[in-house]
Amino acid sequence: MEVSNHARKRKAIDAGPNSPPSYRASDGYEPTNAVDLSLLEELEKSSHHQVEAVDLKTLKKLVLSFERRLRDNIAARLKYVENPEKFADSEVDLHDELQKLKILAGAPELYPELVASNTVPSIVNLLSHENADIANDVVQLLQDLTDEDALEDNDEPARVLVDALVENNVLELLVQNMNRLSEGDPDEAAAIYATLTVIENLVEVKPAVAEMVCERTKLLRWLVVKIKVRDFEGIKQYASEILAILLQNSTANQKRLGQMNGVDAVLEGVAMYKSKDPKTPDEEEMLENLFDVLCCLLMPLENKERFVNAEGVELMIIIMKQKKYAYGSAIRALDFAMTNYPPACERFVDVMGLKTAFAAFMAGILRGSRRDRLLSKFVENEYEKIDRLMELYIRYSDRVRSEAERLDQLELDDLELDEDEKYNRKLESGLYSLQLVAVILGHIWCSEHSGMRARIELLLKQQKLSKNDVKEILQEYHDNLGDVEGAEEKERGQARIQLFISAM
Repeated sequence: MEVSNHARKRKAIDAGPNSPPSYRASDGYEPTNAVDLSLLEELEKSSHHQVEAVDLKTLKKLVLSFERRLRDNIAARLKYVENPEKFADSEVDLHDELQKLKILAGAPELYPELVASNTVPSIVNLLSHENADIANDVVQLLQDLTDEDALEDNDEPARVLVDALVENNVLELLVQNMNRLSEGDPDEAAAIYATLTVIENLVEVKPAVAEMVCERTKLLRWLVVKIKVRDFEGIKQYASEILAILLQNSTANQKRLGQMNGVDAVLEGVAMYKSKDPKTPDEEEMLENLFDVLCCLLMPLENKERFVNAEGVELMIIIMKQKKYAYGSAIRALDFAMTNYPPACERFVDVMGLKTAFAAFMAGILRGSRRDRLLSKFVENEYEKIDRLMELYIRYSDRVRSEAERLDQLELDDLELDEDEKYNRKLESGLYSLQLVAVILGHIWCSEHSGMRARIELLLKQQKLSKNDVKEILQEYHDNLGDVEGAEEKERGQARIQLFISAM
């Protein structure tokens, strides 16, 4: 999916996620130039700290200093509730300590020691600090500590830290803090962006976080609101990416978003591009993210129904007719919608989808007028669809044959390959596509249409092939059909393939 994700993301907003806070809003205190200068000086010092070696002694020193400044800030706020100027210095000191803690990102092997010091609860609780700038300091710190570059080759220390963060309600507090931020302010927009990055990083280390954050917070609803914004912007782009990440491996999240009218929301987002193209690469990526979200949504059966009821089939056909940037993505969405869901297939035929794109032939289509209309497409224009189908068959057949010969040569060179590995390598070379073409040929053959059968045999003969070659492909597909959708569905699939083999 590749330029560095984080590098790409940071370009999406004007203010970088490490922009210094301005300490202005939450307590009515306006900083003086002297305070601003001290912050800049401290940030300069912090940049020099980054190159220092970090050991256990340094960690303990940083932790003690941070806890002391935290206690001072709490005490000052309690003592001078009505006089913000009196606790402003302690706020700046606390900011400085949080900046210094970023140095720990250079020593992720010490994360278990950080957790053992019982400092994680203190850090996480600052996400609800009255001064939003302090909370945003914590967000930036967490972003650094969980960054993929920092955690590289440190899987176990990373898990220890992430577990501790989650146990101390970091997900809930991150989302609560984000809800009080405004995208109109550059610093706060940077904090929103950093929050989403932290959540993405946590999911990368601990995939279960994807469901946890959706169960415990209103993040999904927040993301849906962002993708419905009409104008393109960086936050909208990142929201679409986070949605795709949260849905890609979670049936629970797919169903949860479907229950929140998520199908309608995503269709609304992609509909903006039914007759226009994205203007920039970032906007293209956002549109691809939205289609990734849509395809994930279309995996549970109930969301397929919502898609059909929301006229999603019709929208995809309109997008295909326009032949804009989203053309291929619309075909992919229809594939997800129609797989194992006859009502979507029937709607596709009923709204004249076959006139726009002839790329789907679903086994669930019922016999009768729809099936006849579908098969008739292979007959029109002197069997041009069958000619195209056979072109694909020959192309992938040649690729698979070349790969099989290469694997045979490897075995002659004393490289041992088991049958599963050989089969997987053939799949990678195009065997799966070849099998799907063979299945379509099997459907056509079973129609008992003499003209189509004759056309297939003629084209096979021209390539010095025969029906037996197709039957061999079908047999291999039959023998390797998986049971991901259950044993009963596997048996039905194998019975259908066996019918094709027998008919040929």
